[in-house]
Amino acid sequence: MHDELSVVAFDGDEAVAEAMAGLDEAGQTRGAMFRRAGAAAGGLGVAMALLGGGGVAGAREGGSKKNDIKILNFALTLEYLEAAFYAEALARGGFSGSVLNFAQVVAGHEATHVATLKGVLGAKAVASPSFDFKGTTRKWSTFLRTSKVLEDTGVAAYQGQAPRIHQNAVLGPAGAILAVEARHAAWVRDLLYAGKSVKPAPESFSTPMSMSEVLSAVKKTGFIKS
Repeated sequence: MHDELSVVAFDGDEAVAEAMAGLDEAGQTRGAMFRRAGAAAGGLGVAMALLGGGGVAGAREGGSKKNDIKILNFALTLEYLEAAFYAEALARGGFSGSVLNFAQVVAGHEATHVATLKGVLGAKAVASPSFDFKGTTRKWSTFLRTSKVLEDTGVAAYQGQAPRIHQNAVLGPAGAILAVEARHAAWVRDLLYAGKSVKPAPESFSTPMSMSEVLSAVKKTGFIKS
C-alpha cells in the first residue's frame, strides 16, 4: 500500500450513485424520525441552534427534500465505509494502548452514525457495499495512515454538502457529525505524528469536496468489492 492514500474511495461501480438518483421525496414522518435519532446521538439541540437558524421545522433556500435524501445516502455510504474499516481493525489489528483506544472509540461513533442515518432513511437507505481494505487494518501504522485519509475525506465531504442541504432538521445533525469527524481527524494525526513536528490541526481552513469529486475517486483505492 502507498504510504498516503490520496482520497477515500467508495461506490466503485457507481451503484450507490445510481440508486440515489431515483429516490423520492421524504415525508414529515421521516423528518420527525430524524430529529429523534439526532437527539439520541447527542448535541442535536445545540447543533440546531448554531446551524439551523429557522428552527427544526424550517427549511433553507435552494435545494429540495429529494436532494436531502440523496445527500443523506451519500453520507451513509461514507459511514458504512468508515464503520466497516474500524470494525475490521478491531477484529484483526491486535492493537494496544492509545491506538486501541482510538479504534474502539471511533468504531463506536461510526456505528452510531450508520444506525442513525439508516433509521432516518428507512426504506430509502442504500445497502452497504462489501469491502476489502487490502490489509491496511493489520498494522497500526497503515491503520492510522488510512484512518487519516478516511477522516479527512469525511470532513471534506460533509463540509461540501452542508450548503446544499435544504431542511434545517437535516443540517443540524449533519453538522453534529461533521464536528465529530473533525475531532477524529485531529486525534489520528496526534497519534500518527506523535513526537514529530506535525500539528494535529495544521491549517486555518478546511477545504470542502463536492459529491462529484468524492465519487470520481471511488475506483482509486479498490476498497469496495461490490
